Amino acid sequence: MITFKITYFILFITLFIIEIIITAFVHDDIVRPYIGDLLVVIFLYCGVRSFFNSAITRTALSVLAFSYLVETLQYLNIVQHLGLAHSTIANTIIGNYFTWIDILAYTLGILIVLVVEKQRPAAHRRKAIINS
Repeated sequence: MITFKITYFILFITLFIIEIIITAFVHDDIVRPYIGDLLVVIFLYCGVRSFFNSAITRTALSVLAFSYLVETLQYLNIVQHLGLAHSTIANTIIGNYFTWIDILAYTLGILIVLVVEKQRPAAHRRKAIINS
């Protein structure tokens, strides 16, 4: 069911801005490659929950599966196969190399989502479950 949840949307926009800042200005060996990947799954989760009244666990696992798919496409060098190897945007969005640490970062990001969602007041969790 399509719906609009302002709290998730604000988090989505905030995380989008943080991801842009990380991409544009942070060129280190920790924040950009690891924290950025951890935050991107939270960003995607908030984006989905902003507009769809889906179950928390199902949404979190779907985002995680999507992230694993993108990482698998990186392993298969999809950017090169699509002829986009010189595209900065394609390399930034899709990525261009597979690492197991990225898989770990995505997994930790989704675990954070699930822990935070579980800590939310019970009334909000019930409403999310009933409406999905």
